[in-house]
Amino acid sequence: MASVLKMEMEFNDVPSIKAKTLRINLNPDIYGTFAEIGAGQETARHFFRAGGASGTIAKAMSAYDKDFSDAIYGLEEDGRYVTQSRLTKMLSHEMNLMEERISKEKHPNKLFFAYANTVTTIDFAKQYKGHGWVGIKFQLTPNQKQYNEIILHIRFKQNEARLQQETLGVLGVNLIYGAFYAHHKPKSLLKYLYDHLDKDLLEIDMINFSGPDFKHVDNRLMSLQLIKNDMTDAVMFDPSGVNLLPAAVLYKKNIMAIRGSFRPVTLVNEDMYQKSLNMFLNESTVDPNNTIVLFEITLSNLKVSGEIDERDFLDRAELLCALGHTVLISKFQEYYKLVEYFNEYTKARIGLSMGVNNLVAIFDEKYYRHLSGGILEAFGKLFFKDLKVYLYPMIDEETGDLITSNNMQVHPRMRELFKFFKYNGKVVDIVDYDPEILNIFSRDVLQKIKNNESGWENMLPEIVAEQINKKQLFRDLEGREIPELS
Repeated sequence: MASVLKMEMEFNDVPSIKAKTLRINLNPDIYGTFAEIGAGQETARHFFRAGGASGTIAKAMSAYDKDFSDAIYGLEEDGRYVTQSRLTKMLSHEMNLMEERISKEKHPNKLFFAYANTVTTIDFAKQYKGHGWVGIKFQLTPNQKQYNEIILHIRFKQNEARLQQETLGVLGVNLIYGAFYAHHKPKSLLKYLYDHLDKDLLEIDMINFSGPDFKHVDNRLMSLQLIKNDMTDAVMFDPSGVNLLPAAVLYKKNIMAIRGSFRPVTLVNEDMYQKSLNMFLNESTVDPNNTIVLFEITLSNLKVSGEIDERDFLDRAELLCALGHTVLISKFQEYYKLVEYFNEYTKARIGLSMGVNNLVAIFDEKYYRHLSGGILEAFGKLFFKDLKVYLYPMIDEETGDLITSNNMQVHPRMRELFKFFKYNGKVVDIVDYDPEILNIFSRDVLQKIKNNESGWENMLPEIVAEQINKKQLFRDLEGREIPELS
């Protein structure tokens, strides 16, 4: 009952869209431009309707014609218009015009902003729901030379273009309002983007904060918030910690994915990665120049004692980024859901590198009781496409025996099904593994680190051990708190 009352109070505290636009319009200092392509001037419309827009809007425009758009913002190399590159060009161009045409000497207190979006709504045949890029470039102090920037990618879920346009307009207002009035608490700003919007109307699958007032923001952590807040199912970031749009990275690519907790990354993880990747690249259908390798962590793997420890998450991210890996965080506990996700963006070869324990779990029927077709439905989705599992062996801790696909134990009812996939080349053993490291387990390494025991460095790649010691990762020490982002 208390939680329901709290939710009602929070809902009642949410200002209306008109109240948000009016507050901005009545602020004498906030002044900027709106450039919206693809879904009408839906955001600007809210500001015009609220009243007092002349004090906020220097210009509002839509360059719908491609030739007009190219003349204003320049040509895109790939010829597309709904891209991050297009959005950043729009923001930069409009902000440059603000600086050229609005005198700071005449208006010394003005806070400039440029809001832009480039979107495509649902097509006439209703096959493609539509998506878009939305962003704002803005100042928080009048003489700020470097601008702050928030850029996000959205996917529409509604089946009518008109409804998608209305959703975009509300999102735009929420973004502009959040930029000026919630910039000091980015986590809350993320949630405010859904003010007066249901989660089933819109997906936000990428966001990046940059600029002087967001120096304390770790965009990897903001990616995690998108998952935690049920705004999307998967997020991705590169070795430099910049959030990526999964759809753009995965599009028509060969994909090799390695799932784990990586707490921390051990010699076994690296050996599994190197050996499976070599096998994958040697496949006749795989183009090495069109291949992406992902280290994937599921949301359940991020939970420590039932909760997601953000400091622990960042420690793992630090190590994977230091090794130069691209990281995918997903909600797909079952492998078939991960493969389904990949298949949305590519028809090329997909490889999964995993240990024996993971493969045994895949053949456990209890994970598929919620499916009407049970395990056969799941396997139809998992192995239907051009997929192959690269299996890394393990040592039985009780007997000391080496376990591979030839002697691993699955439930008797699943044995023939397993043989079918093995004989058809869907499951292959990694044979050139390093036998000297099979007794390394990340849980043991982690315990040694926390207990300040010696010898754990030899179980990890050299750069990983260096980073753990240098940055005191996986240790509960003072001075390692996450900056307040709430």
